[in-house]
This record gives sequence, C-alpha cells and structure tokens, in this order.
Amino acid sequence: MKGLRDLLVHFNEDIPLDVAALELATVEFPDLDVFWWVELLDSYASELAERVHPEDDGLTFIHTTNTYLFEELGFRGNDGDYYSPMNSCLNQVLMERTGLPITLSLVYLEIGRRLGRPLFGIGMPGHFLVEYDDGDLRRFIDPFHQGRMLEAEECLALASRVTGLDLAGNQAALQPVSKRQMALRMLNNLRAAYLRRGTWPKALQVQDLLVDSTPNEGTEYRQRGYLRLQMKLYREAAEDLDRYLELSPEAKDRAEIEKRLRALQRWMAGMN
Repeated sequence: MKGLRDLLVHFNEDIPLDVAALELATVEFPDLDVFWWVELLDSYASELAERVHPEDDGLTFIHTTNTYLFEELGFRGNDGDYYSPMNSCLNQVLMERTGLPITLSLVYLEIGRRLGRPLFGIGMPGHFLVEYDDGDLRRFIDPFHQGRMLEAEECLALASRVTGLDLAGNQAALQPVSKRQMALRMLNNLRAAYLRRGTWPKALQVQDLLVDSTPNEGTEYRQRGYLRLQMKLYREAAEDLDRYLELSPEAKDRAEIEKRLRALQRWMAGMN
C-alpha cells in the first residue's frame, strides 16, 4: 500500500488515483495484482480514444464516453447491494461493472485523465459526481445513473433528497475534491461496509489507515478504540481511548470514556 499511504499520509497528489484505490482493495483481496487492473483501465481509454478525438467538443466527449461505458460496457450503479464492501473495491467494480457513485466516478475520471480531459471529482454530500469543465462547457455527470448530465441546481436537489439536508444554493458542495479526499471517502465507505457486516478484522485494517492518515484527529482513535473493544483487544483499546481524550480535551463524551477507561484499567490490573 505504498502509493495509498503516500497519498494519505504525505499528501502526495502525484499518486495515480486508480493505483491508490486498487491498493485499498488489497484489504479484501490481499494477492491483488494492482497493475493488471491498471492496464485494463488503459485498454478502456485506448478503445475510447478510437471513438473520440482530441478536437471534439465537451458534449461530444461526454456523450461518446457515456455510450461506451454505460451502454457498451454496461457499468451501472449497484442499487441491489449498495452496502457491499465489493462496491468499494475498484478491481471488483471493473470486473462486475457495478459499484458506488464514487467508484464509478473514479472509473470515469481515470479514463478521462488518460485522454487529457478536464474532469474533476465532486464530493457532494451523499452522492459523488464528476464535473466536466473546459472553460466553455461545464456539466455535472452522474456515473451511478448511466452518466446522466445535471445542472448545479439538480445536483443540490439530489443531495438534499439523499441526505435529508437542505443544500439548495450551497455551491460549496459542488467544489472539486483532491485525490486524497476521494481516497479518504472511499476508506470511510469500506469501513462502514465492514462494520455493517461485523467483519471486524478488515474494518480494523481500514481504521488503521484512517488513524495513520489523520494522526491528530481524536475521533479516529475513538473509533478504533471501540472497534478494538468489540474485538476484545482491551489493552490496545485503552491506548486508543486515552489518546482520544488527549487530542479532544473538550470532548462531550469525556465522562463516558473516562468511565470506560477506569473499567479497562481495573480489568488489566486483575490480569497482572
């Protein structure tokens, strides 16, 4: 996971996003050949390059790309098993051609990057999108729904429906995000999928990455502490919860955490 860690910990935005995402998938697929899947994306871009030319305008590019990805290759949103961890594993998304808004957006972005097109990831609350903006044409693209094109107001209305929040007029929700921000969102999605299924060891692997990525963020230590409690890793859980309190001196749940820590300390004292 060298590339992924370099992106997350050292903020190295030169790391290809597809490589980082495939390295994340090694949590589920430890023997994954990352570069085989990178070459598959290369082949998709090469096939698309035969259909769309550098001088084609933005709308032509979008329509041609949508036809190729969603009609010919059959990529689609996974409504039937939305919370499966497979939807966060790029290799599985490429194999099954189904996934989450963010992983399908990643496919769109990475193919566009190979063709030199101005595509950007839009980390809208509740639903990830792609933006095409070449200075003359600006369109939002929804890869989860077969690449439908949306205006800004339609995007915010979608986000409001998905999240239950009033995001009308909130243009900040439509700002492009960095590769690192995308990777962190994918980490959170994968962690949530494992937690829903009670797959604690793999959830812990992802949580370790989140702690390493934001070492001064107390909530990630708290999350790992509770996860370790679930796994009966009591000493490690106590270390995490103690670190959480160090980093979050004004935490609203401080009294609850201190009570839990006292119980853990009594248990550990009895084990000596």
